[in-house]
Amino acid sequence: MPTVTSPDGTRIAYERHGDGPPLVLLHGGLTRRYWEPLVPQFAGDFTVVTPDRRGRGESDDTAPYSIEREVEDTRAVVDAVAETPVLFGHSFGGLQAIETARVASVEAVVAYEPAYLVDEYRETADLAARMQARLDAGEPAEATKLHLCEVLRDDIDDIDDIDAWLDEWPVWPAPVDHVENTIRMNRALENHPLPDSLDVDAPVLLLTGSEGPSHLRESVRAVHDALPDSRLVEFEGVGHSGPTEAPDRTVEAVRDFLATVTPARSA
Repeated sequence: MPTVTSPDGTRIAYERHGDGPPLVLLHGGLTRRYWEPLVPQFAGDFTVVTPDRRGRGESDDTAPYSIEREVEDTRAVVDAVAETPVLFGHSFGGLQAIETARVASVEAVVAYEPAYLVDEYRETADLAARMQARLDAGEPAEATKLHLCEVLRDDIDDIDDIDAWLDEWPVWPAPVDHVENTIRMNRALENHPLPDSLDVDAPVLLLTGSEGPSHLRESVRAVHDALPDSRLVEFEGVGHSGPTEAPDRTVEAVRDFLATVTPARSA
């Protein structure tokens, strides 16, 4: 598997699929394998690049952790591709894509519910502390469930609901393996305010689902207001995992957007 080296020396692993202009897919709380349902649909027309975030999958890790270092990781991947890429991120990966576009040249950005915390939710956010308490009590699975209750759907309100939901979720219990990384990610997000203006030169497509958590649906609209050039698309009946819940609709929206903003390069 190819790798790049981030400025702090961390080795970031990634896969490449297909042929064409580069499309870098940035995952959220899992690994690069999150994108497997979408890769075949893009690989016919793009060189699809799927990195593992630091400390996840095949990538290495280096302390201390920060969002800035995650952005440096993405910049290292961007520098490794032959052309200026499109960045498509989900959740934390959406924030990562936008923050990277503030400091690096990209063709366009797509972000599904980027994980900025805004308004009252951010002021009272204590998810990292609550997860840490469960982990300290020797309950990594319960700590992970606290995170999932916050990010999956508005109709999952408590642990009883999520246990029933997880029985049908093929990914479970893989997220438990990343619980410590998820806690540090949440702690960093709680201390990462959304600026009044996001200085991104590239066009941005923001995606959201009508069934996602209300705080992320509010966040994506705040991000929309903070960007100089963005459009917002909402998928009816879809939650926070929109790219994998509705891959066909996601691919169609991304293709339509890129055909408009990069007509010479899109299929």
